[in-house]
Amino acid sequence: MIIGLFNDWVVVVLMMSGLYIVIAHGNLIKKLVGLAIFQTSVFILYISMANVEGGSAPILAEGIKQFSNPLPHVLILTAIVVGVATTALGLALVVRIKEAYGSIEEEDIQHLDNQTQDETEIQATEGDQS
Repeated sequence: MIIGLFNDWVVVVLMMSGLYIVIAHGNLIKKLVGLAIFQTSVFILYISMANVEGGSAPILAEGIKQFSNPLPHVLILTAIVVGVATTALGLALVVRIKEAYGSIEEEDIQHLDNQTQDETEIQATEGDQS
């Protein structure tokens, strides 16, 4: 029974690992890796659900009575392409953030933003007083 649910266990482990990485780490690259792992678990889930035991490819031939639907597999191929493009965009944004802030750690970026915001508020109050 557990062997029959092997794909489901793989999906759950990958999904929880990806979610943990996204939540627990402040490094933006690690967050992108966590999202990619989470996304891979969703791909495996859909492909596993689309598999029909004893099913054949949808090619008409004698003796074949049960077919597997190829649509989920095609959709997953499209999702993989979109996932790679999204990851590439995320990495490009991380490069720009590194150039702007000098760090890819979430806490450092928030600290620098708060510091800049405080300086802007101080300058605005000084401008109002004069």
